[in-house]
Amino acid sequence: MTLKLQTKTLLALASVMLVLILVITLASLASFRDFSIRAATEQTRTSAEIIRVALTESMLNGTIHQRDSLLKRIGQIDGLDEARVIRGPLVQEQFGDGLSIESITDPTDYQVLSTGKSVYTLVGGYLSAEFRATVPYIASSKGDVNCLNCHAVPEGSVLGALTLTASIKHMRTAALLTIIVLVGATALLSVISLLFLRRLLQPLVTTANEIEQAVRQAKAGDFSVRVQQRSNDEIGAIARHFNSLSEGITTKLSEIRNNVAHLIQSQPLVNGDLLADTANTVSGLVKVAQFKQAIEEDESSEEVFQRISEVIQTEFNFSHYSVYEVDQIKKQINTINVDGIAQAPIKWCNSDITDKCTTCRAMRTGHCIDGTENTLICRSFSNEARQEGKLYLCFPVIQSGGVGSVIQLVLEPNDLKRALIAKPLIESYLREAAPVLQAKSLMASLRESTLNDAMTGLRNRRFLEEYSETLMNQCKRRGTSMTLIMMDLDYFKKVNDTYGHDVGDSILIDLSNIFKAHVRESDLVIRYGGEEFLIILPDTHAEDGFLVAEKIRKAVEAFQFKAGSVLINKTISAGLADYPSDGQAFWQVLKYADVSLYAAKDAGRNQVVRFTPELWISEEKY
Repeated sequence: MTLKLQTKTLLALASVMLVLILVITLASLASFRDFSIRAATEQTRTSAEIIRVALTESMLNGTIHQRDSLLKRIGQIDGLDEARVIRGPLVQEQFGDGLSIESITDPTDYQVLSTGKSVYTLVGGYLSAEFRATVPYIASSKGDVNCLNCHAVPEGSVLGALTLTASIKHMRTAALLTIIVLVGATALLSVISLLFLRRLLQPLVTTANEIEQAVRQAKAGDFSVRVQQRSNDEIGAIARHFNSLSEGITTKLSEIRNNVAHLIQSQPLVNGDLLADTANTVSGLVKVAQFKQAIEEDESSEEVFQRISEVIQTEFNFSHYSVYEVDQIKKQINTINVDGIAQAPIKWCNSDITDKCTTCRAMRTGHCIDGTENTLICRSFSNEARQEGKLYLCFPVIQSGGVGSVIQLVLEPNDLKRALIAKPLIESYLREAAPVLQAKSLMASLRESTLNDAMTGLRNRRFLEEYSETLMNQCKRRGTSMTLIMMDLDYFKKVNDTYGHDVGDSILIDLSNIFKAHVRESDLVIRYGGEEFLIILPDTHAEDGFLVAEKIRKAVEAFQFKAGSVLINKTISAGLADYPSDGQAFWQVLKYADVSLYAAKDAGRNQVVRFTPELWISEEKY
C-alpha cells in the first residue's frame, strides 16, 4: 500500500521526534547518574576526611578505643548508611586484629589496601540507589600529624581504609522526575509540531491530490477537472498555473479536434476521449496523406483499387467487403474485389446490378447508403446476407460528376460501433482516391484511344507493337498455336478514285464489321494500314485459320457495299501463317503472312494462300 505524502511526512517527523525523546531520555539518565556519582563521591570524600581526622584526634587523645561508637554516630548522619574502618596488614601486625568490623570483607577492600587507590562505585548495578566509597589511609610524616610517630611503617604505606555507604535514592527520584518532565515537554512540543505541520501541509496535500485526480482523468482524455486555489503562496500558484495549463490544453485540443472533424466532414464526439480521439484522427489523416501519395504513383486504376482493399483490411480490420467499378457507358457494374479476392463474383449483392447499375442505390443516388439500421433500404443487398444478420455501408466514389465506383462494407452486428467511428476516415480515403481514379481512368482512356483506329474502331498497328510480346507469351504458356491472317481489299484505289474517299471510308467500316462478325470474341482484328487488315486467331492451327479466312473471303464477296446511290461488290485477298509451325518470332510469322498475301494477289486475287517455305524463297529471289 502506497502512503500519502502527508502521512509519510508526519511519520518521518514523528520518528525524528521519537528518536529525539529517546536520546534526551538516555542522555538525561546518563547525565543524572554521572551527577549523582560525582555528588556522592564528593560527599563521601569529605566524610572520609572528617572521619580520618576524628580517628587521628581520638588516637592522639587516647580515646581510640571508643572509635566504634564514633563510627556508629557517623553512620546515623542523614545520607550515610554505613561507616566502617578496615585495618590494614601492617597495622594488624603492630596493634593486632582490632574490632571484628575492621576485618576485610570483600574484594574491594583487598583492592584498596593493595593499590592504595580509592574506589567509588554503585552497589548492585547500573541504576542502583546505593553508593559505596572505599578510601585508603596512607601513612605520612608530613602535615599537622605525623603518622609515623604512632605507626612503625614506611612512608606512604596503606594503614587501612574507610568504607562509606550512602543512599542516592533521593537524587535518583529527583532525576527521574526531571527526566519525565523534560520528556513530557518534548513530547508535547512534538505533538504540537506535528499538528502544526499537518495543518501547514494540508493545502499542499489537498492540492496534490486534486492534481493527481485531474492528471488521472486527463490521461483518459478528460481535461475538465480544475484545482481549487486555497492560498496565495507557491501552492496557490501551482493550482493557478495547473488550471491555466488544463484550460489551454482543452482549448487547443478542442480546436484541433473540431478542425480535424471539419476536414474529414464528421461531427466530433462530445463525450469522447479528447486526447486519444484527436491523436487517432490526426494519425489517420497522416495515413490518408501517405495513401494519396502512394496511389498517385501507381500505374493503373487496378492498383489503386488494390490499395483501397488493403486499407479496408489492414487499417480498419474489415474482412467482408466489395469493391465495384461502374461502367457509365454500358451502365454496368464490374466486380473488382470481394473479401480480398480480385475479380471474384458478386457475393453480397444481387447479381442483376452487373447488367443494370441503377439498381445499386449508392450508384443511383451518389450518397452513402447506411444499411445498419434498415437493411431493406437497398433492395439489391443479398437476401442470404440479410437473413444471416449482416449489415452494410456503401460508399460511392464520385468521378467526373458521377459515381465511378462503390465500396461496400459488410458488417456483423458487433462491428457496427467500430464501423460508424471509422466511417468519416474511410470517406476521407475515398475522397482522396476519387480524383486519382478519375485521372487514371482518363489516362487509360487516352491510351486506349491511341491503340484504336478512329474510323473503324479496330485495334491499330501501335497496339500490335505493344502487345505482340504478350500474345507470344500466352501461346508459349498455353502450348498452343496462333494463326495470323493478312487481308487486303482488292482494287481499293479504284473505289477512292471513282466514288471518292467518303465512299472508300464507308466500305472500310462495313468491311471491319464483316471481320468482327466472323471471328470469336477472343480473336483480334487490326487495321494494319490503309485497306490492309490483320486478324489474329489465338489457340488456332493454320488449317482452322484457313477455314476462317475462307469464310470471311466469301462473306465479303457476297456483300454489296454502298457507293453513293449504287451497290458494288468487292473482294479480298488473304495470306496466312501460324506460330510456331512457320516461325518462332511474331514478326517473322507476320512477315510470312504478308508474303502469302502478295502471293494471293499475284495469283489473281480473291483467294486465300497458306504460307509455304517456297513462297519465302521466291520472295528472296525477287
